[in-house]
Amino acid sequence: MSKKKPGTSSSTIALNKKAKHEYHIEDRFEAGLSLLGWEVKSMRAGKTQLTDSYVLLKDGEAWLLGTHITPLTTASTHVIADPTRTRKLLLHAKEIAKIVDSVGQEGRTCIPLALYWKKNKVKCEIALVKGKKLFDKRATEKERDWNRQKQRVLREANI
Repeated sequence: MSKKKPGTSSSTIALNKKAKHEYHIEDRFEAGLSLLGWEVKSMRAGKTQLTDSYVLLKDGEAWLLGTHITPLTTASTHVIADPTRTRKLLLHAKEIAKIVDSVGQEGRTCIPLALYWKKNKVKCEIALVKGKKLFDKRATEKERDWNRQKQRVLREANI
């Protein structure tokens, strides 16, 4: 049997695609996630959304808010599933202190970028970000369009 290559795209559960458009990403952290059994099952089924979610820092702990995990429809369950409950992020105290210091600065916040599997654990990639201005968004979009156009020209030239 061949082993699975590390870093394959099948380990990704959910991405926050809007984040790269809306923010300048300054620093990234990997955090564990405290989940219930039904949430893990739903994540395996791919029923997770990260849009409009953010990280709240309170009493020296980090919490993930706004993440929507759709419960699976099973007939026999003894747990009342709350799809948008607050979930605890597992970080080292030094990492939390660094995030708290950075978020204290004007215009900075902390958001989740991705949820993914690392072995059999669910990890959340969180980032310290600063909001983009409108002209920054336009410049980013212009640069992407130019890169696409360059690729087209190169492809046509190589044919």
